[in-house]
Amino acid sequence: MELDILAFGAHPDDVELGCAGTLAKEISFGKKVGIIDLTEGELGTRGSVEIRYKESKRASKILGISIRENLKMRDGFFRNDEAHQLEVIKMIRKYRPKIVLCNAIEDRHIDHGKGASLVSDSCFLSGLKRIETVLDGEIQEAWRPKLVYHYIQWKDIKPDFVVDITGFMDKKVEAIRAYDSQFYNPNSNETVTPIATQNFLDSIKYRSQDLGRLIGTDFAEGFTVERYVAVNSLQDLM
Repeated sequence: MELDILAFGAHPDDVELGCAGTLAKEISFGKKVGIIDLTEGELGTRGSVEIRYKESKRASKILGISIRENLKMRDGFFRNDEAHQLEVIKMIRKYRPKIVLCNAIEDRHIDHGKGASLVSDSCFLSGLKRIETVLDGEIQEAWRPKLVYHYIQWKDIKPDFVVDITGFMDKKVEAIRAYDSQFYNPNSNETVTPIATQNFLDSIKYRSQDLGRLIGTDFAEGFTVERYVAVNSLQDLM
């Protein structure tokens, strides 16, 4: 299956938190979207690997994702090295996306910055035909996505562009709430973490509201780029 957009996250729920509104909007336009989780989030304080698989499946169904895979890299300890790059390259060549979305370039969790550089570097390397990868017994063809963008996570990074997600905020929140083990639940007896608070849940909406306010819409999501965003005409800009 060839995808229009392939979103990578270091942990299950990273993609939902960072860009679920954008993905839901693109899916509504008929675009085929997939998610690749690098790790199983096994070091997370709350929940378990088994629970998070169920949650990610539920979130994917809510958003209408075409495919979702988990590369089972070591949470907290994966590296941006050849072995890990080759695993990401296999996914890029398998799904041949036009656009790749990946973790924030810098963030509170060390895996987010690592995931950003790992996926970004792999997107470039995936286009080199002398790098050979084999999947399911077949040699893969080289493929390089046309665009690589980084969504924004914990840190308040200034975006290079924003996407209007008005009309899709409720679906974003619903997909995030699918990860019931990870976020605020007044009936839970598990350890309170920085993301398991009412304030954090509220921040998801008010950050999107603030970005929306700046562009004259109700809600938006921000992204950073590695090279200039190009348009054919001034009419392409809101």
